[in-house]
Order: sequence, then structure tokens, then C-alpha cells
Amino acid sequence: MPAYGLLRGYYGTIVTTLILLRRASAALCLLLATTIASANVENYGFPITNRYVATVVGTPADLKADLPKKIPFKKRRISIFPDREPPEVLWYNTELIYSEALQKKKAPLIFLIAGTGASHNGAKNVNMARAFYQAGFHVVSISSPTYPNFVVAASGTGVPGHAQHDAEDLYRVMERIWDRIKGKIEVTTFNLTGYSLGGFNAAFVAQLDEERQSFNFNRVLMINPPVSLYNSISLLDRMSENIPGGVDNFDKFFNQLVAGFTEDYKESDTDIGDDFLYKAYEALDLKNEELAALIGVAFRLSSASMVFVSDVMSDSGYAKPKGLELGRYADLAPYRQVLNRTGFTDYYHELFYPYYSAENPDISRDDFIDSVSLESIADYLRTSEKIMVMHNADDVILEPGEIDFFPEVFGDRAVIYPLGGHCGNMSYRDNVAHMVGVFTSGGAM
Repeated sequence: MPAYGLLRGYYGTIVTTLILLRRASAALCLLLATTIASANVENYGFPITNRYVATVVGTPADLKADLPKKIPFKKRRISIFPDREPPEVLWYNTELIYSEALQKKKAPLIFLIAGTGASHNGAKNVNMARAFYQAGFHVVSISSPTYPNFVVAASGTGVPGHAQHDAEDLYRVMERIWDRIKGKIEVTTFNLTGYSLGGFNAAFVAQLDEERQSFNFNRVLMINPPVSLYNSISLLDRMSENIPGGVDNFDKFFNQLVAGFTEDYKESDTDIGDDFLYKAYEALDLKNEELAALIGVAFRLSSASMVFVSDVMSDSGYAKPKGLELGRYADLAPYRQVLNRTGFTDYYHELFYPYYSAENPDISRDDFIDSVSLESIADYLRTSEKIMVMHNADDVILEPGEIDFFPEVFGDRAVIYPLGGHCGNMSYRDNVAHMVGVFTSGGAM
């Protein structure tokens, strides 16, 4: 199969899986019993108490925030590296794709950063865009630095995952977008938010902005970020171990899932979305271990796409032979089996760390792991009053005890909800109200 067709088909499989798992960045860990008192979370009404179900299903339709169905959300393209020629096999990623929804009057502007492997117009970013546009913000939505289009068109290295380098890439993109639109709109303040890995990215972008002052962000909100990237990706990778028969049984497991899901769809007049997923979950009666397996599969597929693109961009010789140039119509089928069995930790140890240790050979593996964590900038986060956190006590991408990092470092700038899993409550009306309130109350608009 030609490269373009196979990659598009491969990404389509990923999209299918992610539709099934709209809350698909989670990990297997112990239920956290931590309860943090806050006026915002007393009498919290989110109904799903199982963290796996919350992560997969999200918010039931009747409990979602009332947001406009349509906003002037337009897809845009921008050249970040005009002189860069992408590898022939990735020819269609010359320009970075992003989205914007701009007010017709003077307004604050907010940048949205997507989570791991997610695009600028993924479900969570679109929902946030609707909320903030309704609240009177200019909105610019950006894909994750781990999204293939971003890796090719906007990454300075082609090897995503390094906190500081990803922040520099995101900041460069924001500056270029602002240069493009600043003559069209009036802006009162600049703001920043992101969910999951995007929330993690937001912290490092905010720190970089302290130095460069292109935006002087008024408020920054981190939504369900990991503490340690390595810990979270390790947890996520282990989710795949729950596939009955192991990773080698992926195709059979996935096909069984789709067959059951499709039957439910035939009998339903519900559109694909959170409510539809809940109906599908009830019909399939999935156990926690099976939910964990599904979550792990979605993450593995997403990371496999990123690994392939990163390998091609850096010519690291991981998925394809080093020095081999793949043409526009190259047959990628020989690489698919390798990619399906590639976890993010494999990428970390066999491509990511070797790539960056080459520029800093004195750094140990453990020190490098520590450098790509929020712990590495804890002093900045502790003293920066503009940065806030919204998280869940039962978030399943955190190791036991990691949730304590947030109240310890942020104090009352951290709001920790008792339920929601990983980003499962982002559409819940209380959470949306809090997200918007962070940027509209107690500070300049």
C-alpha cells in the first residue's frame, strides 16, 4: 500500500479507537483516597464513581455544560519552517494546521494545547473552544507536540517529549500565529490552558514566557497534567498488558470490541459521543481489566504514529533502517507490526533518551527522567500566582501519592475534584464553569 494511503488508514484506525475511548489517556493504578476540601468540590455531583468508566465514557449528555453547538471555529495553516522540506513519505505535513475562533470585538485571547497525540480540533479542544468563545474570548487551538502534523511541521528536533524543547516549539507556534492575526483583532490579555500532556506543556510554556515576554500570560490553567512524564507513560504502556492473550492478540481483541460496539450502534439513534459511548459500555459490560486494555491500546496506537514520524524525521533507525529514504508511495506495511508493538517507554529508552543524551552525554538516564517532570520546575510553580491546576483525585495517569504534588506546590490554586478519572469530567457543567471562572474572575480580562 502507498505510504500516504497506509498512514492515512493507520491514523484512521487510531481515530476509530479514540472515538471509542474519548477519554483515552489513562493508566492502571490504585484508587486514590485523597480528599481535598474546597468550596468548588463540596457536594460535587459528577455521577460516575468508577475511574475507568469515567475516563472512557466522560460526562453523560444531560450533565454537560450548555454550550453553543457552533462557533466560528476555522481551520488554518501556517508555515513554521518555510525552508524545511519534509521527508517525502510525510509530504502532506508541510504546514502546521491549527484552529481559531475570533471575536469581532476587543477581547482576551486564550491558547489551547491538546493532550497526547491529539489534534487542534479534537473533541476536548473543541469543547473548550466553545466554552471560552461563549465567555467572550478569542480562541486559538493548537495540536499536541506529539501529534504527527506538529512533529513534522513545527518541531525543531522531530523528537517530541522533551519538556523544554516542546515548550520552545509551542511558543514559536504561538508567536507566529499571533504575528498573523494581531492586525485583525484587538486583544486585552493573553491566557493559556491545556489538558493532560497539554496541561504539562502549558507549565513549561508559561515559564518560558517569563523570560521572553511575548505574551506575559495573565492566567494559566493546567488540566489533569501528569507529574512525571515517565511515570505516566509507563503506567499507560502497562495498560496494554491487560489485552487477553497479550499485545500479540491485539487484532482479535480490537475486532471483538468493534463488533460488539457496532451492534449497539445499530440499535441506537444516539450520535457518536460521550452518551453513545456510555450506552456501548453498558451493552458490552466491560470489566475494569478490559477497560484498562482498551485504554492501553488507544495510547499504544497513538504513540506508534508519533514514533514512526519521529523516527523518519530524526533518521534514528528505530522503525525503519537508518539512512533509508521512504518515498511518497512507499509500502509501509512491513513496519506496521513493529509499530503496533511499540510502547512509549520503548520510544523513550531506544530513541528519545539516546537522541538527547547525544547533546548532553553527561546526563544520566535517571537525571534525564527527572528533568521531564513538573518536579523540575516546582519552585517556579510554587511562586507563580498566575498558574492554577484543575485535577481529579482518582486520575489514573498518576502513581499513588502523586496527586499530593498539586496541593503541596500550588496550595489553594489547585482544585482537586474527588471523581472524574482522567479528563472524564472536562465537559461536566461544574468543571466547565470552573475552567471559565479561572480566566474571568479576580483578574484582568
